[in-house]
Amino acid sequence: MAGTFSQLYIQIVFAVQSREALIHTTWEERLYQYITGIIQNKGQKLIVINGMPDHLHIFIGMKPSCRLSDLVREIKKSSNEFIKENKFIKHKFNWQEGYGAFSYGHSQIDTVAKYVMNQKAHHRKVSFKEEYLQFLEKFEIEYDEKYVFDWITNDAEGI
Repeated sequence: MAGTFSQLYIQIVFAVQSREALIHTTWEERLYQYITGIIQNKGQKLIVINGMPDHLHIFIGMKPSCRLSDLVREIKKSSNEFIKENKFIKHKFNWQEGYGAFSYGHSQIDTVAKYVMNQKAHHRKVSFKEEYLQFLEKFEIEYDEKYVFDWITNDAEGI
């Protein structure tokens, strides 16, 4: 649209179905490269992608002409097919329904990018469940915990 100038910065977070730890270090980089291609092919700017065996964080610069829900749907659908086609895991792989999307200002880019890049160190101290609920509270998003994600029932282990 002529005369429209903006840049939106969004951190997208979503999990493997039932939060199973299925993303293995031997192929996670290929997955990240594939997702990077999806984002770029949709005309969006990937700032950083990283995650854990059970979830991903994707930080992007997004144009307002892109619908976030369509982008996330395409990332999940296509990457799910990519994982299956490459036979990265023996059992069935699916992403969990839903996702988190959190917006940031230009001055926060470096801080958020470092946070995403340091996921593995971060999750030695904080579980994904704790992290995700902290996001919802920090961004003042109303939620009912029973509908947030389908958590594995291993809370005693801090998962």
